[in-house]
Amino acid sequence: MARLSGGEALARSLVREGVEVVFGLPGIQTYGLVAGLRDEPGIRLISTRHEQATTYMADGYARASGKPGVALVVPGVGLYNAASGLATAYARSSPVLVIAGQVPRAAIGKDAGAVHEVLDQADTVRSVTKWRRAAMRPREIPAAVTEAFRQLRTGRPRPVLIEVPPEAGVEREEVELWDPAPVSPIVPSPDQLRAAARVIAGARLPVIYAGGGVARSDAEDALVRLAEATNIPVVTSSGGKGTIPDSHPLSYGSCFSPRGERQEMNQLFEVMQAADVVIGIGARFSLGNPAGNASTLVNINVDDAELMRIQSNTVPLHGDARATIEAMLPYLDEAGAGDRPSPARAVEAARNLIAYYDIRLKEPQYAVLETIHGAIPEDAFIVWDVTQFGYYARTHYRVNHPKTYIDSGYQFNVGYSFPTALGAKVAEPGRSVVCMVGDGGFLFNASELATAVQHGLTVVTVVFRNDSYGNVARDLDVAFGGAYGTDLHNPDFVAFAESFGAVGMRASDPMELETLLPEALERDAPVVIDVPFGDMPIPRAPQFAPVYELPWTRPQEGLIES
Repeated sequence: MARLSGGEALARSLVREGVEVVFGLPGIQTYGLVAGLRDEPGIRLISTRHEQATTYMADGYARASGKPGVALVVPGVGLYNAASGLATAYARSSPVLVIAGQVPRAAIGKDAGAVHEVLDQADTVRSVTKWRRAAMRPREIPAAVTEAFRQLRTGRPRPVLIEVPPEAGVEREEVELWDPAPVSPIVPSPDQLRAAARVIAGARLPVIYAGGGVARSDAEDALVRLAEATNIPVVTSSGGKGTIPDSHPLSYGSCFSPRGERQEMNQLFEVMQAADVVIGIGARFSLGNPAGNASTLVNINVDDAELMRIQSNTVPLHGDARATIEAMLPYLDEAGAGDRPSPARAVEAARNLIAYYDIRLKEPQYAVLETIHGAIPEDAFIVWDVTQFGYYARTHYRVNHPKTYIDSGYQFNVGYSFPTALGAKVAEPGRSVVCMVGDGGFLFNASELATAVQHGLTVVTVVFRNDSYGNVARDLDVAFGGAYGTDLHNPDFVAFAESFGAVGMRASDPMELETLLPEALERDAPVVIDVPFGDMPIPRAPQFAPVYELPWTRPQEGLIES
């Protein structure tokens, strides 16, 4: 044991867990913690310009590196500001630890007006965190850190919270540091694996549906081995993009959407609907299983709450994706699951049909995405904001390297992408990182250009500018008789970038990204590329005349239930 301050105990505990960087904003209730981090040579503190960026950057770091990301904020408003990043990390099952200050111990729960006081602070983020604990004195910090990282590394990874009052950061007492908790992956029993293997081996038209849990488990190679060993094709969710290369002959891709007006969307619905066995791996099936109870769902998930939620005709396999796949492969071989012919020609035909409709419809999104894809390295990280191009990218942008496609999941956080991309660059400084964002979203966190320049984070940011919240403007115009509140007044983005010491570039057309992106990636500085574009239609095949409408955009029978 050693006599340590709470800040020293925190820093040394984080180092023991392998932490090398913390994204944070120093504040009066965290001075002791910040001093501990300052004096710890193994940890780098990256200070942001807004608390919102701390958790976004921690999330980007976690998704690019596969290791937990750590954020530090003051209590109350600091934690509120950071909550949007926690919500995104929660939606994408990303391992993020947020360390939040507290008001002085004697003031907690008194509602007496202490600086940054919020009653029941941990409850304010309960719905977007997996686990929460307060460490009220220095000797409690190591145990809290060890348990926080155990929570991040076991089961379904989601954000966790540690609260520390200001006295605990500076007080000194005898502190025992803890070693990281041993973690063993969850694996179904041999009998369960053997039974599932028999179901898969007996399938006539099986398909694998790979979700984000494959990436969280580092199971990409195991997924490819499973597909190749059984000749079962793979469809991915948007969260599962990149878990199998889109160029792989058994990959259908992730062109899967609830909107049935596109012919190519129907192709993958038909693939799923025709399957007699669907092997779900690390997937929530947020859109449901199109095959339903007409198929058997072999559901591999580390979150046991997800196992039986989808349908009754399920073979549940509670386990870590990589460990479960690897444990099941011998049983599949034993059951003869590799004897079926390869479906590669059928997969290729379906992919060619998807490409045919994209080219035939001459949708501007398709041409721009193809240009972007060809202009950046295949192993570059690309972070898509909630933009008109970003929606299209969820289904159509091709990904051939694991973990390189990053989106906001079901939270659809406008403006999250720029700080998230900065976090990815911190995690992988030797790899290219590109952020794709709209003009509205960029200004949510554009002040982090200062952070990028200060810390040498050479992210290339493409700002698609139409001086509007374009998706909302179009929907209001189509469904409600006119847009309102959606026009934007923008700065000169080139001059704006240059005012921070970044590089500004300007395109006259999105197709100029073919030359501007490679040039920007060669610059040893953060780069912002201003790209104007016009109206962007909703992608749809011409034989489907009605414009897609959300169910609540017009009165209808049964919308309001008594």
